[in-house]
Amino acid sequence: MTPTRPIEPMPGLDVTVERDVEATMRDGTVLRSDVYRPRTDADLPVLVIRSIYDKRSGTPTFGSAHPAWFAAQGYVVVSQDCRGRYASDGDFYPYLHEMADGYDSVEWAARLPGSDGQVGMMGFSYVGATQLLAAIAAPPSLASITPAFTASQYYDGWTYNGGAFALAFIGYWATLLALETAQRAGDVAAYNQLAAGLGNAPAWYWSLPVADYPPLQVPYAPYFKDWVDHCTYDDYWRRWSIDEDYSRIDVPALHVAGWYDVFLTGTIKNFVGLSGSGRDERTRQSQKLVVGPWAHMPWTPVSRLGSEGPSTPEIDSWLVRWFDQTLKGRETGVLDSRVTAFTLDGGRRDFDAWPPPQVVPEDWFIHSQGRANSKFGDGTLDRTPPGDEPPDLYIHEPGVPIPSMGGHSCCFDTITPMGPANQHAAEVSRMILVYTSEPLAEDIELIGDVEVTLYAATTATDTDFTARLCVVDESGKSVNLQEGILRARYRESLASPKLLTPGKVYEFKIDLGPVGARVGAGSRLRLDIASSDFPQWDRNLNTGAKPLTEGPLGTVPATQTVLHNRAHPTRVSLPMMSSC
Repeated sequence: MTPTRPIEPMPGLDVTVERDVEATMRDGTVLRSDVYRPRTDADLPVLVIRSIYDKRSGTPTFGSAHPAWFAAQGYVVVSQDCRGRYASDGDFYPYLHEMADGYDSVEWAARLPGSDGQVGMMGFSYVGATQLLAAIAAPPSLASITPAFTASQYYDGWTYNGGAFALAFIGYWATLLALETAQRAGDVAAYNQLAAGLGNAPAWYWSLPVADYPPLQVPYAPYFKDWVDHCTYDDYWRRWSIDEDYSRIDVPALHVAGWYDVFLTGTIKNFVGLSGSGRDERTRQSQKLVVGPWAHMPWTPVSRLGSEGPSTPEIDSWLVRWFDQTLKGRETGVLDSRVTAFTLDGGRRDFDAWPPPQVVPEDWFIHSQGRANSKFGDGTLDRTPPGDEPPDLYIHEPGVPIPSMGGHSCCFDTITPMGPANQHAAEVSRMILVYTSEPLAEDIELIGDVEVTLYAATTATDTDFTARLCVVDESGKSVNLQEGILRARYRESLASPKLLTPGKVYEFKIDLGPVGARVGAGSRLRLDIASSDFPQWDRNLNTGAKPLTEGPLGTVPATQTVLHNRAHPTRVSLPMMSSC
């Protein structure tokens, strides 16, 4: 029997909260929740938030309203600390217990006083992961989820991208997680070391090898070592990958994504996967994607080309409409279209699928006379396939990496590269190739996925190639839209890496991910190609050793050759809307 806790009123709201309500998991571990209830005798659906960031802080308020606000809309709301976090018992290890604990917590919530037996789940980032992992376990009472700003797996698109370690995000995130664990253990020295590691993270990103990341040399983040040890997509990662089999999930889902979110690609992949591989037709038809001009947090719109897009309260309205329809049976129009996209400088667009049926992929090719180095070089970008053109060469010196100017990292822009940014500091380096179009004669709209096909050779046995799609305004300011990376040894498979033969020309596919933007007449498109984007991703030392864990400590400069000729048409595929 769950002990009765004091009931507290929420000032100004007709809502009460019961603190630290206990739920016992199947192995006997006790998890604790704050339960918010509107003052009513009616039985209501329950919304469950399973968080690793302290239930008392109202974790979703980094992206949506406080749990008490949702309770005031006619729901019982459960804000729970996951296993081993804050008020809950047990030991925390990311992802490991979220299927079983998610199942048990949903079924416990369905039996709470005031529950009508239907449970929805909400939240973003790791709180989105707790929803999807619970949905795989298929608790009978789970009727709706809203996984926002979250990934499709925890190797590619979370801890790694194209085989490269997501250094800024993972270094920061693991340190943050360990901080609370050290506090639970009462280890003041470790706590202070970790706190200093957060405050000085940009300096620590330079330390080598990454496996010995200095702030984490404490016993409170054992998973960090596991993550760097498992640098390929192996069974360690497969056991909790959502996208291994979407048919395991049989529940309506509202997927919320941001154009500059670290998990943009994964969120959209989840929507596409569940729309096409759901267990039944009802599941496939009850998937909704909302994507707008947001970075990871807070969910305030980023301004890039002058249009800021929908506000945070509008996101709250989407969530309430979703739950009203999927849990209360009210027709709210939330599924009138399958995709609602608030594009950068383009306003709201509604589509039937992703990518939109109106999208026509269009190849834009790079050109130069062999001197495309920096934005002052002779690199150009257009729709015409290349003829007989000389290649471009640049040096990748890992000790002097190309800086990350904005991007799709997480979670605070003072620590990690996030959002749109002026690319000047990166594009003046001669260790980056820059290809720029002529001013556009008319507006174009890019909505869909971007991919770069790169033909290149290197003097190294392993190296990285990066690509960044930018928009250059009429003043000459270059701002990033999307970027991607490929660690060359993973060119064929993320599970079975192969080193390169120096001097051999290879075809590399670099996935930049989704974009949604209207680019105005007079602006220009730009493609940047380099071999580093630091600290968004760790530096490839060009030695052929495993960059995260192995020596030698020194770095090896590599000469990179990028080809663009008839036999090797390096290009970027852009998702052009057929009509604007």
